[in-house]
Amino acid sequence: MKRTFSLITFFCFSLLLNNAWAQEARLLQEDVVVEAQVQRLSEELRCLVCQNQTLADSHAELAEDLRKEIRELAAKGMSDKEIVDYLVARYGDFVRYRPPLKSTTVLLWFGPFVLLLAGVAGLFVMLRRREKLAAESPLSADEAHKVSELLNKES
Repeated sequence: MKRTFSLITFFCFSLLLNNAWAQEARLLQEDVVVEAQVQRLSEELRCLVCQNQTLADSHAELAEDLRKEIRELAAKGMSDKEIVDYLVARYGDFVRYRPPLKSTTVLLWFGPFVLLLAGVAGLFVMLRRREKLAAESPLSADEAHKVSELLNKES
């Protein structure tokens, strides 16, 4: 019994000492300029798995792989534009978080505005038709009599 207690105590103290000796995690790349470039590009590029997150926000394995690839390209001395061009050539414009305005992305850029305008136009047409129908069909004598009865009851 005493031996078991000693082993448990030793194990607990070793865990405490392990935390005391822990050091702050170092950057994967010592070069601060490369890390700044990786961070900047990670905020401009989209995670191909998450689709609505940047590489910087994503915790997916593919996002980590892309960040490593960007880090390797940046360590080779490639500029931001060269790295983005390389990734676009490999994965297409979808990898950009803000795709450029081209003939293939026109619908992406202007589609929401077109749908909004179509919705407003449809609402306007519907309200005009409803207004015309209300103006064109006056109340019949029976309906007018019922309305006057209801109004007289309330007052």
